[in-house]
Amino acid sequence: MRYHVTDSGVGMAITKRYVELMGGTISVESKKGRGSAFTVELPMELTDEEHVRKQELPIAKANLTGVKVLMAEDNDLNAEIAAIQLEECGMQVTRAVDGEEVVEIFANHPAGTFDIILMDIMMPKMNGYKATMAIRSLDDRPDGHTIPIIAMTANAFAEDVQASLDAGMNGHLSKPVQMDEVVKTIARNLNR
Repeated sequence: MRYHVTDSGVGMAITKRYVELMGGTISVESKKGRGSAFTVELPMELTDEEHVRKQELPIAKANLTGVKVLMAEDNDLNAEIAAIQLEECGMQVTRAVDGEEVVEIFANHPAGTFDIILMDIMMPKMNGYKATMAIRSLDDRPDGHTIPIIAMTANAFAEDVQASLDAGMNGHLSKPVQMDEVVKTIARNLNR
């Protein structure tokens, strides 16, 4: 597949890196006084609509009613919007306002209280990476080693995704999050 875009050059190093990570190539053609045209070629496979429907169907039918979510989010508006959307899907949401509080809430509730943790990264007191590592290292809570923890963050570069995984998270969602992606990620991590 080929896309032609015109760009002033800002962010081209980042674009080149992402294109190469996806197995593609990027080339440039410049004309003085007219600008530059960048061509990105990415390898893609065609699939049929039936195959896509079969892949989407199990997740779309996933029943997340009663799933207990511990959500760490320091931004009140983001937290309120996410909680409403998750609750509309039948989930129960408990919110922590920072990294220290999410660790405290998890540690002070019995095993099985929460099914999944949605973890912001940039939070006061303790960031999401450190909070995840703290939960994963709770000696008296074996469920701290296994509970799915999903990053929900504006940090969307490949190194940010890797940092989430290195901290012990099970997945990474980039903000602004799309609720269908959140639901699919929760369903996948809970095997529903």
